[in-house]
Amino acid sequence: MSLAELFIIAVGLSMDAFAVSVCKGLAMNRMNWKHAGIIGLYFGGFQALMPLLGYLLGVNFKNAITSIDHWIAFILLSIIGINMIREALSNEEEECPTDDVSVRTMTMLAVATSIDALAVGITFAFLNVQIVPAISFIGITTFTLSIVGVKIGNVFGTRYKSKAELAGGLILVGMGIKILVEHLLG
Repeated sequence: MSLAELFIIAVGLSMDAFAVSVCKGLAMNRMNWKHAGIIGLYFGGFQALMPLLGYLLGVNFKNAITSIDHWIAFILLSIIGINMIREALSNEEEECPTDDVSVRTMTMLAVATSIDALAVGITFAFLNVQIVPAISFIGITTFTLSIVGVKIGNVFGTRYKSKAELAGGLILVGMGIKILVEHLLG
C-alpha cells in the first residue's frame, strides 16, 4: 500500500473524529487549545489503537481466508463507508457533545469514532501492510484533523460536519473498490 493510499484511508477514518471535534469546538465559548490537544490525543490514540487490534485479529485468520481477502476488505470498507454516507445524508440532527473532556466522556467518544478502524486493521493484515508506520500515520492524521475540527467548530459551527462524514464515507468505499478491482484484474 502506497503512502498516498494510506493517507487517503487515514483521512477517511478520521472524518468521524473530525465531525465530533467540530461539535466539541462549537460547544466552546472560546477556543481552548488545551482541550483541543486532549481531544486530538484521544481521537488520534484510539484511531491508532483500533487498527492495531484489528491487524492482530486479522493476522490470526489470514492463512485461512487468503483466497477471499480482497472481498473481505471490499465488504468491510464499503459497509463502513456506506454507513458514514447514510449518516451524512440523513436529516436527523445529531446532538453535539458538550465541551467536556473528562476521561469517561472522551474514552466513549474515541471508541465510538474509531470502531470502524478496527475493521480497517483487519484488512491491513490481509494486504500485508506494515502496521507500525500505518497506525502511526493514521493516529497523527486523526490527531491533526481533530484539532483542526475543534478550531473550525469554534469558528464556523456545524456546517462542515455532514460534509466531512460524506467525504470520509466516499473515500472508504472508493478504497474498497480499488482493492477489489486491483486484486481481480491483477
